[in-house]
Amino acid sequence: MELTCVFEEGNQNTIQEAIDRCPESGGTVIVPAGEWKSGRLLLKSNLTLCLEEGCTIHFSDDRNDYLPVVFTRWEGVECYNYSPLIYAYGCRNITICGKGILDGCGQSWWGWKKLQQNAADRLCCAESLGIQPGERVFGTEADALRPSFLQLIHCEHVVLRDFQIQDGPQWTIHPVYCHHVQVQGVRIVTHGPNTDGINPDSCEDVLIENCTFDTGDDCIAVNSGLNEDGWRVNRPCRQVEICGCRFLGGHAAVAIGSGMSGGVENVKIHDCTIRNTERGIRIKSMPGRGGYVRNVDCWNMTMEQVREEGIQVSMNYGSSTAVPVSRKAPVFSDIAFHNIRISGARTGVELCGLRESPIEVELDEVKIEAETRIRTEYGSVMGKSEKRGQA
Repeated sequence: MELTCVFEEGNQNTIQEAIDRCPESGGTVIVPAGEWKSGRLLLKSNLTLCLEEGCTIHFSDDRNDYLPVVFTRWEGVECYNYSPLIYAYGCRNITICGKGILDGCGQSWWGWKKLQQNAADRLCCAESLGIQPGERVFGTEADALRPSFLQLIHCEHVVLRDFQIQDGPQWTIHPVYCHHVQVQGVRIVTHGPNTDGINPDSCEDVLIENCTFDTGDDCIAVNSGLNEDGWRVNRPCRQVEICGCRFLGGHAAVAIGSGMSGGVENVKIHDCTIRNTERGIRIKSMPGRGGYVRNVDCWNMTMEQVREEGIQVSMNYGSSTAVPVSRKAPVFSDIAFHNIRISGARTGVELCGLRESPIEVELDEVKIEAETRIRTEYGSVMGKSEKRGQA
């Protein structure tokens, strides 16, 4: 079944009404060229949302349009909060495609960054205090916890292709507990606080290919839960491939962590171009996170005019929203970089482990032009390993 949306000025529910009319067996909603307004969109299984070229959907800045609260994962901790602007739970076979633009009107939310600390502290300590997810209910302006832009939870077979998404409240594309996610040819432009581009969160089999990023935080951040709540869920993020992407601005082009308490493994990053970001590839954690990062392979990368480190692998991350209540150390292993060119960085490679958890990283054909080539603390560099299958 294919539906073409016909819009009426001032009607914010038209797109959602078209989605609701699609049968569970499958349907397509086509959004034609033009400027359209929408409240939150709740997706369903077997749905294609097609954004035609020249179409821009502007999402409402009325907080009430994102209530009632829904189950979510906010910076690695499960809770109930404002609905993301686009949300799906437990769905299969979702596609969002086309040359249109999704505009999150994020500027109206960004000031909440200065107001969120009290609620963020309560949430991040909830598991250690024995507060169950169902009792962690937020979704008020006093709490000021901003929702993600596009969040898919417990979904399978998701395709996001060719559209532009810009200026959401916080994290932009945020799949959680998903299997088989493809993000291809998407352009993400957002400059607010914590506006990461794509955050695969305890997902499996994720492909991010030929995408372009200019963000206010990490362009891509691979996560798996935060501290005690990440250990409780115990769901790693694994089988992630990032290739052919262009990173034009942001904190790190690709970050792993710092919310990696459920574990991250089997990540491939290759054939990408990085320019004018703060850092290139950043694997970050801190005492109290626990968890592990292993089997990360990065090759065929160009990094130019990176302001800080081209490659940083560190367990001394110091910018967490909330301080961990434990000292459980993370563990990093089997991390390799091959055929990387770094120019214009302050530091080429920085390795910072912990006394109780040192790190070892493989560097092979890594060419560095930087003020400082390599800096280590409880970290060491080895040459090409016999075990590496990718060359």
